[in-house]
Amino acid sequence: MSERKAVPDFELPATGNQLFRLSAFKGHPLILYFYPKDNTPGCTDESLQFRDLHADFAKAGWAVFGVSRDSLASHERFKAKFGFPFELLSDAEEKACAIFGVIKMKNMYGKQVRGIERSTFAIDREGRIAREWRGLKVAGHAAEVLEFAKSA
Repeated sequence: MSERKAVPDFELPATGNQLFRLSAFKGHPLILYFYPKDNTPGCTDESLQFRDLHADFAKAGWAVFGVSRDSLASHERFKAKFGFPFELLSDAEEKACAIFGVIKMKNMYGKQVRGIERSTFAIDREGRIAREWRGLKVAGHAAEVLEFAKSA
């Protein structure tokens, strides 16, 4: 296995009037799942999976955060509507998107658009990428991430 890549520190505004700083989680593993847009079918389904398995992630010692380019106001509405027990991070300036390389050109209704490629990253206690999932399918994804988290 190749050496785990360290993730540079970054901070993003989060729901609940918080500021997420990666370095604050040193010693605590976490899951960052990047999704294209609040309140869209695939993104809602994926977020609901993470919500429904949240207690299992917590029991395994992992924190979970959703990340998109949506505004904090949009995130707050999305979180409240579905009762997410974790915070959503607003990356409107694409700071984290750039670090993780998740912005791609995608086809949307026959047009090329620039957006987030659905991706998830497991970050270990030392702040290194332990596992990544890119261009993933939503069905069963959170359960697959949970299996990794339990075994890591």
